[in-house]
Amino acid sequence: MAEEEIKNTVATETAEAVAPKSKSAKKGKRIVNAGAVHIQATFNNTIISVTDKKGGVLTASSAGANGFRGSKKGTAFAAGVAAEKALDLAKKNHALNSVDVYVSGIGLGRDAAIRAISTVGIKIDSITDVTPIQHGGVRPKGERKP
Repeated sequence: MAEEEIKNTVATETAEAVAPKSKSAKKGKRIVNAGAVHIQATFNNTIISVTDKKGGVLTASSAGANGFRGSKKGTAFAAGVAAEKALDLAKKNHALNSVDVYVSGIGLGRDAAIRAISTVGIKIDSITDVTPIQHGGVRPKGERKP
């Protein structure tokens, strides 16, 4: 009798394990009316990230990702192409209408990327420069001089 109970419990456990998992519903693309564009412009590359207001990345692009190699990645033209690609995707997939722009770095692609935003047809609410500025730094190594 104990053997029958064991067989019954094993049979029900295997039936539950074999049952196919229900497919979860596919998530729809988020609709974001207002967002932020973060532009990191260095001498060697320009990286553009399009985010929502909370900071979740919607799309991103860079000069290197668009086929520019070597010293051509640091040019203003490459930055404009990268910005257009990232913002086109954000506008089509997420219905982005207006953005706040945050620019960091001292590369050539700063202005070109901002101009590319307006050519795509997205309204620019504000432009903020968030480039870090030195403030004296740390104390140098060695003894203090009298």
